[in-house]
Amino acid sequence: MVKVREHHPQEEAEQIDIQAWVESLIQGYTFESIDVEASATEDITHACVFASEALKQDFDPDKLWSNAVGCFQTALEMAEILADLSLDSVGLQAAILYRAVREGRISNEKVRSEFGAEVAGLIDKVLRMAVVSTLNNSHGRSVFGHGGGQQASKIREMLVSIIDDIRVPLIKIAERTCAIRAVKNDSREKRVRVAREVFDIYAPLAHRLGLGNIKWELEDLSFRYLQPDDYSSIASLLAEKRRDRQAYIKQAVQQVEEKLKASNIEGEVTGRPKHIYSIWSKMQRKNLSFSEVYDIRALRVLVPSIADCYEVLGWLHSQWENIPGEYDDYIAAPKENGYRSLHTAVVGPDNKVLEIQIRTFDMHSEAELGVCAHWRYKGGSDAQRADKSYEEKIEWLRQVLEWSNEIEARSNKAESSDSLNQSQSSINEGRIYVFTPEGHVVDLPVGATPLDFAYYVHTGLGHRCRGAKVNGRIAPLNSQLQTADQVNIITARQGQPSRDWLSASMGYLKTNRARSQVQYWFRKQNQEQNRIEGKKLLDRELNQLNVSDIDLEKVAQRYNKQGVAGLYAAIGAGDVGVEQVINSAQVRQGGSKGIERIAAKEPITAQRFKSSDVFIHGVGNLLTQIARCCSPVPGDNIAGYITQGRGISIHREDCGNFLRLQGADPQRIIKVEWGGEPQKNYRVKIVLTTYDRTGLLLDITKTVDRLGLHISSIQSDEDSSHHKKMNCSQMFLTIDVASLEQLSTVLAQLNQIPNVKEARRVTD
Repeated sequence: MVKVREHHPQEEAEQIDIQAWVESLIQGYTFESIDVEASATEDITHACVFASEALKQDFDPDKLWSNAVGCFQTALEMAEILADLSLDSVGLQAAILYRAVREGRISNEKVRSEFGAEVAGLIDKVLRMAVVSTLNNSHGRSVFGHGGGQQASKIREMLVSIIDDIRVPLIKIAERTCAIRAVKNDSREKRVRVAREVFDIYAPLAHRLGLGNIKWELEDLSFRYLQPDDYSSIASLLAEKRRDRQAYIKQAVQQVEEKLKASNIEGEVTGRPKHIYSIWSKMQRKNLSFSEVYDIRALRVLVPSIADCYEVLGWLHSQWENIPGEYDDYIAAPKENGYRSLHTAVVGPDNKVLEIQIRTFDMHSEAELGVCAHWRYKGGSDAQRADKSYEEKIEWLRQVLEWSNEIEARSNKAESSDSLNQSQSSINEGRIYVFTPEGHVVDLPVGATPLDFAYYVHTGLGHRCRGAKVNGRIAPLNSQLQTADQVNIITARQGQPSRDWLSASMGYLKTNRARSQVQYWFRKQNQEQNRIEGKKLLDRELNQLNVSDIDLEKVAQRYNKQGVAGLYAAIGAGDVGVEQVINSAQVRQGGSKGIERIAAKEPITAQRFKSSDVFIHGVGNLLTQIARCCSPVPGDNIAGYITQGRGISIHREDCGNFLRLQGADPQRIIKVEWGGEPQKNYRVKIVLTTYDRTGLLLDITKTVDRLGLHISSIQSDEDSSHHKKMNCSQMFLTIDVASLEQLSTVLAQLNQIPNVKEARRVTD
């Protein structure tokens, strides 16, 4: 029921014998060969030594040595729990190193270089799960208009959305199991805080993963700290009857064993452990007294086959009277988490009620290992990806984790039927789940920014927002949040929104809610101030785009504004966007997308495949021919070879002739791919006035690449005497864009790069 920390092999005082511990850990594993076993032993030992040294580094020997030892023992204890679940070597390494990374003793990048991307990736995902805080602060009350049960549901949705590897929740569950075991002597406040989190999140998660023993332990320990009086009452009642109960169980076990032997069934019969929370829960649910709970006396019968299960059941019901309503066939109808067994209650020897579980040895293994009994690793992520059923396993895992009632039922606050239906719906792939500093969960659309988050929490927080920390680091207000990010908004005492926030090209706001709140604020402002600010915004955008011939009177008429002044006021109030104004003016003057009038058209850079709707991209305007040796068709992986005088020959990547050409003339190989009809692009020249710094060119090219645009040329001009006096330099980029919106967006993004003084379009 309640486990204690196992004694680890010691070399000397407070020094764990790592080699002996690793050898003991892997004794339960079956390896494909001696070499595989040796490799696993070496990898796990290396992780232990590495974590131990990292945790001891820079610790004060007089004050914090015990902390280092405690953290390392926790790491080993996590590995022991996971070894019982038959987790692979990579998962064990990640578990051993996790605490050292979480404590900040080593970086995950160091782990990546020392142990590989797979180990580091697991640790990173477990750290993302670690952002989950207790629901203690929100339990039973509203948070952002949502009750405690809905907050738990959002945490559940967040967990499902980030878990794509079964080892991730297993490592986290092991870590939380160690945590709740270790708080026995801590303050009541800490015990309750840890127990609340474990009970609300990780016990239900263990249940959904089918980890029977871990689930029971987490529930019992949580129950012990959350309701100590009820726990002590049940524990004392069990203790009072322990001797009589054990004698009774021994007698019943002997009778069942004799019957198995007479039936030539090689089975195993044991008394079943008592779980205090289960007993108390059943008493509450069925309004029973302690003496009326059937599973206080219980057996578990393990047999080789399903046929044996039903044979044993038939014999038990003929030998002892079964109690109506207390029979469940989870073999014919397994539980949602895959659990299979026969449950019955009978009036056993001495007319005492006896609960019995009957299952096969395989079913028992599944009940103990849960999903681990179905999940098989073949030696690394590459092998996993090569497994054709890997994606099916991931989908199955997500279905397993999408539990509906376990968490919600634990909230003391009743939710409305609409809320319950919402919580039971499948995960919305278009949402992300982020955390407030207090650990509350906020769900936002994909692409949402810290500014969207601020307005979601409170309109006033959004207005006063001046910066944000994401996972403890300063982040731009227009950066895109990811699931499991923790967001902390930096505010001014008094502040107001910026009109730049309404610019679509700058990407500050994704949600309509936030945008409407900013627009409403500006609508309330002085009309004259809106006119002044609107003119500034439009002039700045026109200057960036180098556009001058726009008839603003006609644009004002289109938007039903009173002249150009009214148009400026509408822009300043956020009712009309500057992008809308420019596009509208350009279309009225003969351009379908506006871009045609200010840029040179770039020829289509792809070749049609025969007469189909499929094109070959990456060949530019060069002549192409389909290689006869392999005759690739759309869907095949292809590559191009630059021939002498015949353009580009398109081969399948696995074509023998192509592989030979690739080896002989690798410089003639180009990357090509299938695709649909290419988009019409327009070539535009941009000038950037910058203050020089290391990494500036990289930031510029990354910004353009992130927007999916192509840079056709880059030039630098450092000879201008005017710019030399200003300590500036100029850089000229020629890029291909599809629309005026794209050009506006790239200019806005470039203008936000540190040390870029100005980015605007130029004409030759």
